[in-house]
Amino acid sequence: MPAGAWQTLKQEVSVCRRCPLHETRTQTVFGVGAENADWMLIGEAPGVEEDRRGEPFVGRAGQLLDRMLKAVGFAREEVYIANVVKCRPPDNRNPAPEEVLQCDDYLRRQIELIRPQIIIALGGVAMSALLNEQTPVGKMRGRVHTLPGADIPVVVTYHPAYLLRAPTQKRAAWEDLQLACRTVGRELK
Repeated sequence: MPAGAWQTLKQEVSVCRRCPLHETRTQTVFGVGAENADWMLIGEAPGVEEDRRGEPFVGRAGQLLDRMLKAVGFAREEVYIANVVKCRPPDNRNPAPEEVLQCDDYLRRQIELIRPQIIIALGGVAMSALLNEQTPVGKMRGRVHTLPGADIPVVVTYHPAYLLRAPTQKRAAWEDLQLACRTVGRELK
């Protein structure tokens, strides 16, 4: 990618007005982490705290995600974390399909810039956006998928916010992270 591509993309996102979500945002939430990360984790959309701080996964779900990453030997700064949409939907609703579509180019360009070894799709919205799949997460997790148009493995797991509401699914999410490790040859510490 050409020098300055990250800055150009960040600037485009920061002033985006492609969909009505820009009308109620405090700021865009571009993404955080290592811009050359081996692992990229993608969630659905910013929440209230993310909108306020401009960083994805900073609330209770983010704290759980940090613990999940630590369990497989990563600090938050060593991976790249982004969302499908870059602005908070009102009332923390799921982003509408047309909103996802308007942000799709931004997410695809982030993936191209990072060139991760693996993508972890956190929840159904991310899974659907990445794999163009409407099947429930529970039926998609547990195996490796491939990002259409790229040769990047994708592992689907539950969103950390869901895991806070359904703690019995944490074991399944742990199995998904172990699958991701095996897929890229990462030894658990």
